[in-house]
Amino acid sequence: MYATARLSSFSGGRGASAHSSPKVGAAADRLALVRDPLRIALFILTVLTISRVHQHYPILEKFRPALLLFLASVGYAYLNPRYLTRTNVLGIWPMRITAMLGVWACCTAAFGISLGASAIFILSTYVKVLVYGILIAVSIRHVRDLFTFVWAYVLSCGILAFFSIFVFGISKSTNSHVSRLSNLYTYDSNDLCVVMMVGLPLTLLLLSVERGKKRAFLTLILIGIAVTVARSGSRGGFIGFIAVAAAALFLVNGVSAGKRLVVLVVTLVSLAVGAPPGYWEQMQTIMTPKQDYNYYDRDGRKAVMQRGLGYMKSYPVFGLGISNFERAECTISPKINPTYTTGPLRCTAPHNSYVQAGAEMGIPGLLMWASLVVGLIVAPLRLRRRLRRSLLRGTTEERFIYGATSYFPVAAVGFAVTSFFVSFAWMDPLYLLAAFMTGLYIAARVQFSQKAVDAAASRSTVISPTAVPGWRVRHSALRAGTQAEPGT
Repeated sequence: MYATARLSSFSGGRGASAHSSPKVGAAADRLALVRDPLRIALFILTVLTISRVHQHYPILEKFRPALLLFLASVGYAYLNPRYLTRTNVLGIWPMRITAMLGVWACCTAAFGISLGASAIFILSTYVKVLVYGILIAVSIRHVRDLFTFVWAYVLSCGILAFFSIFVFGISKSTNSHVSRLSNLYTYDSNDLCVVMMVGLPLTLLLLSVERGKKRAFLTLILIGIAVTVARSGSRGGFIGFIAVAAAALFLVNGVSAGKRLVVLVVTLVSLAVGAPPGYWEQMQTIMTPKQDYNYYDRDGRKAVMQRGLGYMKSYPVFGLGISNFERAECTISPKINPTYTTGPLRCTAPHNSYVQAGAEMGIPGLLMWASLVVGLIVAPLRLRRRLRRSLLRGTTEERFIYGATSYFPVAAVGFAVTSFFVSFAWMDPLYLLAAFMTGLYIAARVQFSQKAVDAAASRSTVISPTAVPGWRVRHSALRAGTQAEPGT
């Protein structure tokens, strides 16, 4: 189901060393951020989209910089297509599923419980999320572009960590043992952990290739992420942290067990040091779920999940319509029954991305959405099996590509676990990960097919496109001006 690039010539078989890159100087073998106008605009847009730092400054927010950068990026890309990849990104599975979700969202709006509410959400929010993800994907032409956008996400996490430690206050909330982050603008403390658990593996990816001051800066971001998770007081965030740590220990390839253990110890110590009063008491309640309000309360997670499954059963094909879950809670929910209702009626959010996807987009929407989440875990690992481990001793670009096949699935695990506790089905992180995975396919193809061309040129021979080793082409021959695509 998932497209994997067939890089058989890099799988360690016969002739695997034929395309090994020569040793280059440290200055030449260094990944640098791409600084053309489109990449700069998208870099800043990513920082604003993920960190939402502009919302801390009222004067800046009035100018709506994210919207302006988005429109500027789309306009510049349209006027300067040479800055975009020539690969049809919609032919690669992550973007294909992303487009399918967009089409299906429109269908659910037409057959849901409120066409107007769904249409407003699609036009005001979801279409921007989808177009932003696709725009990032089409802007990745090679490994340096992918490296640039990964840096943008990690920098966003660093900004969020700084604000969480030095700007946002902590306070004790109802039904909680712990003082936790509050007044986080559009993120709450649980949402923040989703962003951070995607960013933690991406930070480790950059740490694997960066050196000097940049490595020290990334280490500070890593520590800041751990402290932020602690200050959030989120049990879902803690479970996600454990899942990411376990995935990093078992899925990351090419890093010694000792180094992985050192990183784990540093992050755990940072989490322990940054934990506010009552944090560990709050985490201990994970072991006694039946005593928690989420188990027995009318608006607790268990009851909300049960009602969500009921909506899915009642509307199995098209669902309630995207962004209609809260409306359903106050219109067709069992809560509106006078014998069931006690106290004020709350239009509750789903608090579970899987329930959100299934209830609002029906079973087909849930299958599409879940296949994207699972595929982002499985596909990079399948791609890694096609690569030679000797790439770990290759150039920085080769090491980054190989490392991405290990750390991208860990980031997807972080999203898959933490999104179980929040309503994040239609938010940016998942679709940005899909764009990164698409970019990884493109970068791998460009990197290794170009090496094959260079090797042929050094032997003063002519190589045809179909002779590029390890890449499956859809047709028996390539037409002039087209490029090979990763297999699907």
